Amino acid sequence: MQKIDRSEVVDYQTYQDNRDATREAALLAKATRRIQVGDAFTFLFENRATVLYQIQEMMRVERIVREKDIQHEIDTYNELLHDGGVLGCTLLIGIDDPAERDEKLRAWVGLVPTIYAELPDGRRVRPGFDARQVGDERLSSVQYLSFELGAQAPVALGVEHPGAEARVELSDAQRAALQADLDA
Repeated sequence: MQKIDRSEVVDYQTYQDNRDATREAALLAKATRRIQVGDAFTFLFENRATVLYQIQEMMRVERIVREKDIQHEIDTYNELLHDGGVLGCTLLIGIDDPAERDEKLRAWVGLVPTIYAELPDGRRVRPGFDARQVGDERLSSVQYLSFELGAQAPVALGVEHPGAEARVELSDAQRAALQADLDA
């Protein structure tokens, strides 16, 4: 998938002037790429539209104007875009109660290697991940994953970690969106 180029990113005020239309398109793209697995796990598969939206939103919220800071945002978010049958994904672990969240993030330190994307032939693909987000005693509630899927979108996502087991089959719309991203 083609990375975001600096020429595609506008200053935050220009973005703000056109934000409603841009936001609507980005949220539509996110809707079919957002997959809830169990109560706590939201997988958001990223593509060019979602990544460009995140970059523009960061610039708007943080009022970023320095060229090196803009490029830093582009470089950071471009890490979610991959080539050759690989899809980037943001995993959001959502637990409202702070005490419960702290307890589970400690208990789930070994969670990421137990996550899988199930392909149409039944094979399970484990994600690559950023080891910097997994501490010795606690897992970050946001994880950046990459799934090497090849040419086919998954049919299901799941977690096999003891105490956090969950699985969901993807809808036709979700599979079509991920397939379009793999084909891009």
